[in-house]
Amino acid sequence: MSLKFERSICMKSVVTAVLVLLLAGIVYAESQGFKSEKEKLSYSMGVATGTQLKRQEIDVDTDMFAKGIKDVISGTPLMLSEQEVQETLMKFQKDLAAKQAEKTKEMSEKNKKEGEAFFAENKKREGVKTLPSGLQYRVIKEGTGKTPKETDTVVTNYRGKLIDGTEFDSSYKRGQPATFPVKGVIKGWTEALQLMKEGSTWELFVPSDLAYGDRGAGSVIGPNATLIFEVELISIKDATDNKEHPAAPAAKKPENKKTAPKK
Repeated sequence: MSLKFERSICMKSVVTAVLVLLLAGIVYAESQGFKSEKEKLSYSMGVATGTQLKRQEIDVDTDMFAKGIKDVISGTPLMLSEQEVQETLMKFQKDLAAKQAEKTKEMSEKNKKEGEAFFAENKKREGVKTLPSGLQYRVIKEGTGKTPKETDTVVTNYRGKLIDGTEFDSSYKRGQPATFPVKGVIKGWTEALQLMKEGSTWELFVPSDLAYGDRGAGSVIGPNATLIFEVELISIKDATDNKEHPAAPAAKKPENKKTAPKK
């Protein structure tokens, strides 16, 4: 088996699994009964790989899985040629992608129906206004300042959640407002901000086509998900003000520092 193939199939998967496990904060039981660090490491790698397989709902024959690892490490002749291994894995990846696509489609249709039902009921609520685009909003506090234009940059505080109440982002929790261009965020925000005045706080009900659409964002915002935001428009940033404000993390890349709900 080639060095390149070994690295791509074995080391990358195992090391990635270990890192995922550690970052997820999984706590190992007290390491009793291990005769050496080698045994402890070997077991930890097995747990990490198994955790990743279980999380991805990948059904494997654990005996054959262990044999494959053992044969490679010990140099025992493999039961399959390198080409057969590659073909098997390629077929698996293709089947997995098809399964994921079907799962995404089902979730997309479910979210779409739930969103439509939500908006139909929500528009009956006192104080809720519906715009031609489908965006709904409720004024919590009306400000008296200026109204931003599409070309402006604004400073806001906000929190975002799904219709089931799951919160996916909050500048309040970070303790710092978010600064971003009005035209640099999702369509629902761009539209609403140009109707708000400085000092206002609105609750926005954003249909999926004005948010992240059928692609979703990250692991929390699914395809065609309806989003709810509480948005406080603090100020319109002066073009001559070079003071940097920290950007708010967006849900689609939770592992990095991000901006407010981007397009």
